[in-house]
Amino acid sequence: MVTRKKITGRFGSAAAGMLLAARQRRLDRIRLHERRLRLEELALRRETLRHQQRMHWELLNRALDDPSLAEVIDTYDKSIPAQKRRQFFFANAWYINLFHLHQAEILDQEELFGHLRELFQTPLMREYWEASRQQRASFKATSVESRVGTMVDGLLKDLDEADTDEWWVVGTPPSD
Repeated sequence: MVTRKKITGRFGSAAAGMLLAARQRRLDRIRLHERRLRLEELALRRETLRHQQRMHWELLNRALDDPSLAEVIDTYDKSIPAQKRRQFFFANAWYINLFHLHQAEILDQEELFGHLRELFQTPLMREYWEASRQQRASFKATSVESRVGTMVDGLLKDLDEADTDEWWVVGTPPSD
């Protein structure tokens, strides 16, 4: 009987090892499947963002080309001259373009910060930012839009308080 136990024990260990290896292969297949699903979801999300950006630009172009259509989206103070409000639409397009590049993970937070630092060098971009403050106030405080808006507000404050003409070194990009 002792001999039988040793043989059975050996076969039992081999069977257990084969069972564990089969289980590991099954887990690996499940993990691979889950990874593929995440990648497909990410690709779909990026394509949706690209489509949304194209739609935004197309709609904005129509508003820029036709003042009667611009009235539909013009929420700026009516005391601002029409030409300046149209410039604000264009400024919004530039800002939204950078925002979407960040959302699509083409620009990380540091790169976004650098592009925003450059974009907000013009007085007109700063006027647009101030004129659109009420629009941004409607964002949920935890939203990406709100987080980026807060980053721009801090950047503008840093630029205004900077003791240097070297604007490209002003401010510290927030970490992701």
